[in-house]
Amino acid sequence: MKFKEFKLEPFILSIDAGTTGITVLILDKQASICKKYYKEFTQYYPQSGWVEHNGEEIWSATLMLLQSAFHDFSPNNCAAIGITNQRETTLIWNRKTGKPIHHAIVWQCRRTEEICSKLKQAGYEDLISEKTGLILDSYFSGTKIKWLLDNVDGSRANAEKGELAFGTIDSWLLWKLTGGSIHSTDYTNASRTMLFNIDEKKWDNELLQILDIPTNLLPEVNNSSGKFGKTDKQLFGEAIPITGIAGDQQAALFGQGCFEKGNTKCTYGTGCFLLINTGDNRINSTSGLLTTIACNPQGEPSYALEGSVFIGGAVIQWLRDELQLLAHASDSEAMSLKVENSNGVVIVPAFTGLGAPYWDMNARGIITGLSRGSNRNHIVRAALEGIAFQVYDLLESVSKDLDIDISNLNVDGGAVANNFLMQFQADILQINIDRPKNIESTALGAGMLAGLGVGFWKNPSELKEVRKTDKIFYPTMSDDNRISLLSNWKSAIRKLQYT
Repeated sequence: MKFKEFKLEPFILSIDAGTTGITVLILDKQASICKKYYKEFTQYYPQSGWVEHNGEEIWSATLMLLQSAFHDFSPNNCAAIGITNQRETTLIWNRKTGKPIHHAIVWQCRRTEEICSKLKQAGYEDLISEKTGLILDSYFSGTKIKWLLDNVDGSRANAEKGELAFGTIDSWLLWKLTGGSIHSTDYTNASRTMLFNIDEKKWDNELLQILDIPTNLLPEVNNSSGKFGKTDKQLFGEAIPITGIAGDQQAALFGQGCFEKGNTKCTYGTGCFLLINTGDNRINSTSGLLTTIACNPQGEPSYALEGSVFIGGAVIQWLRDELQLLAHASDSEAMSLKVENSNGVVIVPAFTGLGAPYWDMNARGIITGLSRGSNRNHIVRAALEGIAFQVYDLLESVSKDLDIDISNLNVDGGAVANNFLMQFQADILQINIDRPKNIESTALGAGMLAGLGVGFWKNPSELKEVRKTDKIFYPTMSDDNRISLLSNWKSAIRKLQYT
C-alpha cells in the first residue's frame, strides 16, 4: 500500500459512527482537524416506528473511510484510534462467523413498546430506574436484545451456548477492527443498555433475569480511556492501539471540555441531547431526565443528567426527503428568515415518540396552526423552532432537578451551523449559546480520550485549551413574544398527548 504523506507528525484517528453516517477525523497535537472523511449509510424502515441499520454496511463504510485516511496519512504515525457511536442501537452477531444475525435495531426504533408495557404492568419500572438511572422505554438496548432473541430463529439457544455476541456499534467496530479478538465496550455505552447497574458499575444479574438475557452475550466493560486492543495488522499493515471509546453524547461532553460539575452541553444531530456534568454524585431526576455515566477528566466513570430529544435535525431531513420542501438541509436557514415568524404554525416532530421529559412511546408528530396563508417557509421555520422548543423543555427540567440557573450552553453537532436555529434557541432559553469553531465535538471527544490513553496528551488541562469559540448568540427576543411562542408550543404538546 502506498501512502500520500500530508503530515509526518503523530496523529490521532477518531471514528464517529453516527445514526446516519460514519465520520473519520485526523487530529493533530492541537486537536485540530487535519482532514475529515464522511460516508452515509442506509436507513431501513420495515414498519411504522421501526428503524434498522445493516451492521455489515456500517463496517464497510467505516473500513472504506479508514483505508482512505491511511492512504493520506501513514498508519505508522497513528498514535491511537478512538471510537464513538450512536449508543443504544443494538446488534447481535455470531462469534465464529462474525456475521450479524439480524439488522441492527436503532435507538429510534419503537418495536419493543409491548415488551416495555408488560414490564411496567409487572411492576419493574421503579427497579429499572433505581438500578440504571433510565426510564423504562424502548429507546434503550435491553428490550431490543430480548426482541432479537425472541424473534430470530435459533438465536436464544445459540446465545445460551455462548455462540453469539451483543454490542452497541462501538463493540461491533472494535470486534471487526481487532479481527474478532476483542469483545468490549466502555462504561458510558454500557450505562445505556438498561442492563447495567450504574452504582455498582457492572452488569446487573437481576435485570438480565427479568429480560431473559444470557450473561455470556455481553461485552467486557472498561474505562472510556484505556487499552481496548489493537487493530488486526492485516487491515492496515500496523497494529494500531485503540484507546478511547465513549457513547456519542458523553464523547461530546468530553470534547466540549465539560470536565467539571455544572458544565452543560447540547448536541444537535439527528436527535438533540443535553448533558450536565454532576461529577461523582448521582443525581436522580424527578422531572423526566435520565441519570447516566459520563467521563471524568481521566476518562473514568462519573455521572451526568441527560435529556434526550428523539427527533432534532432529522425533522429537516424529513422536510427535504419526504415532503421535498427544500433541496438541501442548509437551505432551512435562509427559508426561515424569509418570513417574520411561523404564522402560528407549530411542529412537534414526535415521529418515534416523545423523549424527555414526556417519555411517551406512543406519541406521533403533529402540525398545528395551519392556515391558507401558511407556506413552505413557515413550515420550515416551525420545524427549526420545534427543535429549539424541545431543548427548552430539557433545560426547564434541569432547572427543576438542580435548582440552578444556567447562563451559558455549549452546543455542537451539524445543526448548530444554522444561525437562525441558534439565535432562536438563545431567545427561547434566555441564555447565551456558545458555538465552538470545531462543531465535531463527538468525534473530537473520542479522539481526546484515545490520546489520553497513550499519552498523546499528558493531562486534560492541555485539552481545555483547545476549545475555541466561533460565535456566542445572545438573547434579543422580547418577553411578550417569547411567552406567546412558548404558550403555543405547550398547547401543541397537550394536543398531541390527548390525540
